Amino acid sequence: MDQVFQKIARLNEIGIALSAASDVNILCDEILAGAMELTDCDGGSLYMMSEDRTALEFVIVWTHSLGIHMGGSSGVEITMPPVPLLVDGKPNKNNVVSSAVHDDLTIMIPDVYHAEGFDFSGARKFDEQTGYRSQSFLTIPLKNHHDDIIGVLQLINAKDKTSGETREFTEADRQLAESLASQAAVAITNNKLIEEQRELFQSFIKLMANAIDAKSPYTGGHCTRVPEITLMLAKAACDSSDEKFQDFSLNEKQWEELSIAGWLHDCGKVTTPEYVVDKATKLETIYDRIHEIRTRFEVLKRDAEIECWKNIAGGSSREEQLETLSDRCREIDDDFSFVAECNVGSEFMADEKIERLNAIAEQTWKRTLDDELGISWEESNRKSNGYGGKGDAKRALPAEEKLLCDKPEHLISRHEIDKMPVDNQWGFKVDTPEYKYNRGELYNLSVKKGTLSEEERYMINGHMIQTIIMLNNLPYPKHLRDVPLIAGSHHETMDGKGYPKKLVMNEQPLTARIMVIADIFEALTAADRPYKQAKSLSESLRILSFMRNDNHIDPDLFDLFLTSGVYLQYAKEFLSPEQIDEVDISDYLSS
Repeated sequence: MDQVFQKIARLNEIGIALSAASDVNILCDEILAGAMELTDCDGGSLYMMSEDRTALEFVIVWTHSLGIHMGGSSGVEITMPPVPLLVDGKPNKNNVVSSAVHDDLTIMIPDVYHAEGFDFSGARKFDEQTGYRSQSFLTIPLKNHHDDIIGVLQLINAKDKTSGETREFTEADRQLAESLASQAAVAITNNKLIEEQRELFQSFIKLMANAIDAKSPYTGGHCTRVPEITLMLAKAACDSSDEKFQDFSLNEKQWEELSIAGWLHDCGKVTTPEYVVDKATKLETIYDRIHEIRTRFEVLKRDAEIECWKNIAGGSSREEQLETLSDRCREIDDDFSFVAECNVGSEFMADEKIERLNAIAEQTWKRTLDDELGISWEESNRKSNGYGGKGDAKRALPAEEKLLCDKPEHLISRHEIDKMPVDNQWGFKVDTPEYKYNRGELYNLSVKKGTLSEEERYMINGHMIQTIIMLNNLPYPKHLRDVPLIAGSHHETMDGKGYPKKLVMNEQPLTARIMVIADIFEALTAADRPYKQAKSLSESLRILSFMRNDNHIDPDLFDLFLTSGVYLQYAKEFLSPEQIDEVDISDYLSS
């Protein structure tokens, strides 16, 4: 009885170990090893149902006396073919393991050489090749908690503990093995379910990232490439012998966390309109409004021509009037060329340029059509408010209009829900513009650097706010709880002047600081942005070195980025050959 109690206690221990195993290969090893231990047998096999449920595939083969251990965690490949469940369209009951599946029955055989009804030619062939003697078999179908058969456990040659001789499997052996098989089936199913959920989560993450990239043809691949650089630099830090990184290492779960953070670092962009993300000119919204302004300049030229011919018809000198017309058209063309140049935003808008823009804007043209016809009620409402309040009389036609306008209807109010409280729960430290959009023509053309207005830059930066809010709303398992911090910090800086929390990055995890460099380097070298040309490798590194000098990025990590060769490894894989120029890293290393 003591031996029985010991085996029951051991069964419980094995069951607990099975529930804790996370690696499927180790789990399968523990199942077979545990069953062999409980039944005192020499060998065994574990089969799993194929995906299409047409065959039983070998997972582990183990024979102690022959020193055979294949499959599982052994690293040795099993070359034996699967056992088919159907032969010529009929249930395969010649093989004992497939028969156990079809009959949903445990099969005990005292001696396979004297067994009837099953084909043991494979066992006999194995014996001939190895000198082994297959004798007693115990074959048990593995059924999970849904009562589905997911595999088969087969045990071979039970041994007498005293003599060491092969014996038959007993009823006690069967009960112990069936109990373990039941626990094993549930453990395997749970392990598979967890793995499937993890794969689903990973796939959903990549789907989200790819959707964000697909939303804009100009940022395609960004959410894919940032994780690549991040993991490259993290591996370099783990492998580094530099004392600055001697305490940095990542286990399997931390690698998963960093990868997920990389894929999700820009998930908030799903809320950002693509015409803001892709804004290539100052007047661009869903379309480029420079075409409207060009038409107004065309109206000025037509008016000048009409005035010219009217004057000629009234008796004025034809030669003088045509010369005046030519000068006026030349002036209009020059003014429009200047406005168009301002719209591109390729050069800094100095004060004298803004003064000229304002002077051009003061020119007027005559509008004779009602500008409230055919517009939305919302725009009409903004126009009415602009006349000094609802119900006020609008301007009579014809109306004199300025060539470039900042009108009331250009101001899109910000709803309360879009205003960030100072004491917000996420710790954001941002200044929210009064309006959600300001589409004033003169206002946008006067943007001094780039193409984005203050409101649009807030909206672009707002993808970080949305990323953090979205990621903090997910119920993470314990090992992924730093995903929001790592993903949400890639616009922060070492000096605490970044966005949106003004975090001091040298107080944040190294993984978060790694992603800062990854995001910047990808953006600098990207060849798919409408507002800039792809920078060369040396130019990108020079800009990063300036950011290091300005205390924006981690200097130690930037040095590692250079000395480890990660910058070049990434460049060879993702940059065009034209971008990869000669680099002397000593030009950029910290002094």
